Amino acid sequence: MDIYDLFFYMSLGAGFLMAFNLGANDVANSMASAVGARAITVRQAVFIASILNFVGAVVLGSHVTATISKGIINPAAINDPKLIMIGMFGSLLAAGVWVLVATLTSLPVSSTHSIVGAITGFGLVAGGPDVVNWLKMGGIVMSWVISPFLAAGIAFFIFTHIRKHILYKRQFIRQAKRWAPIWVAVTIFMIALSFLYKTPVGKSMNLHWSLSLGIAGVLSVLAWMIGKVFVNRIVINEEEGAEGVEKIFRKMQVGTSCYVALSQGANDVANAIGPVAAIYLIAKEHALLEKADVPLFMLVMGGFGIALGIGLLGHKVMATVGGKITTLTNTRGFAVDIGAASTVLVASNLGLPVSTTHAAVGGVVGVGLARGFSAVDFRVLFRIVAYWVATVPISALTSIIFFVLLKWLCYS
Repeated sequence: MDIYDLFFYMSLGAGFLMAFNLGANDVANSMASAVGARAITVRQAVFIASILNFVGAVVLGSHVTATISKGIINPAAINDPKLIMIGMFGSLLAAGVWVLVATLTSLPVSSTHSIVGAITGFGLVAGGPDVVNWLKMGGIVMSWVISPFLAAGIAFFIFTHIRKHILYKRQFIRQAKRWAPIWVAVTIFMIALSFLYKTPVGKSMNLHWSLSLGIAGVLSVLAWMIGKVFVNRIVINEEEGAEGVEKIFRKMQVGTSCYVALSQGANDVANAIGPVAAIYLIAKEHALLEKADVPLFMLVMGGFGIALGIGLLGHKVMATVGGKITTLTNTRGFAVDIGAASTVLVASNLGLPVSTTHAAVGGVVGVGLARGFSAVDFRVLFRIVAYWVATVPISALTSIIFFVLLKWLCYS
């Protein structure tokens, strides 16, 4: 066994660790609002999210991934495949350690920003400042503002609309029966577009934008028609009061949370598997290409790691996002889910950098602010923001330490 094989086998362990931590921390993106609103229990959320993330990673996850995550460094400027291999392994370890620390302290961080920060760290040491794509890094800094504020604004608008047109009306059950099918149609429209534009399978279809809009439009009309029947069956008695309204949105919220969990597995598995694919390619070819075919077993490993992380530690961050920032109900939780998902879909297709983690937290804050500043626990929010800002520099510094140590061991 040579050094290339050794690092490949070690990278499988590091990739599994990253996938585990990704599941443990990022499950809050899909399930925190549903748990916080008591649409489902923590146990149910863990079970559902584990299965859907695994299926998303293995069935919908891309079999071709960029070997240098997010194009953050230019590997051609380093010229030594073995050095890149060591750096990618150190980056995986560094990102995994930081996300694990954040999870154990019950705070949500971006796994994408963690791996990007780690790769930036080793790139700076291995090739100097010119290796790093600083425009990309500027975009990541922008996302600290774009993602949460855009999601907060959308969630604020949606919950305010629900409150004004349903909850504040005298006959609010009748109003709920009128507006809920419309929101079902809007949700299905957004989910259809999100599937076509955000998941690897959807992107591979390469449909023209007009056809995509047409498919989403037809599905949303069907959803509206089915939604009218669905809502009337859920609430028969108009004397049920506010609980009847929450009952309608509870079902809708579980549906949106399930979709986000499925999409999360498909999209985020690359954060754990991308660097492993890079090391696999170097170990096999002793060279690094821009794209790598990912063997199925790596996707299975990533999916299993995500599912295990959700099962063992997922409750920690879910408790913070779902219950400690503001009090959630089903109508508020639905607004959070749509706000976060809309932000990721719209901003990413406009070429703006976004983080699902930041969008989910922003959505929670948005519905809290709809009830006034006193409804939001800003102490918890400031701690979360501090971790966001610290993610890139801490991941980079940890990666540099690992890289220098490993380089000394391998080259001395």
